[in-house]
Amino acid sequence: MFAVPVGQLEPTLQQATLMNDPRLLLLDPADNVFVAIKTIEAGEILDPAGTRITIEKSITLGHKVAARPLRRGEKILKYRAPIGSATRDIAAGEHVHLHNMQSDYLPTYTLDAGQTYASRHDHH
Repeated sequence: MFAVPVGQLEPTLQQATLMNDPRLLLLDPADNVFVAIKTIEAGEILDPAGTRITIEKSITLGHKVAARPLRRGEKILKYRAPIGSATRDIAAGEHVHLHNMQSDYLPTYTLDAGQTYASRHDHH
């Protein structure tokens, strides 16, 4: 499959709202997440599905953005492949990452503030 900028796809309802946003990339028309192709700073506005959303925290290059509202338990599709499931409802335009999705294939690891991988697995 080819990575195609959103503006170069045949428009669908899902794609039409963000097709002119140069910050986002839709890897496959079936995907329900966009990929940020540049950092989207806190305070910037996205307008997915006709709902203006002010980004609360920066979304860095390569991270996912919900292309439409996603329901808890719904599969997250990237490259037309399920890469995980939503752990809670996710609004259109919201950052999709470990805080609101989980891998269905591998354990998802997060560290509490102040922890390192070594301190988390140190059993002394």
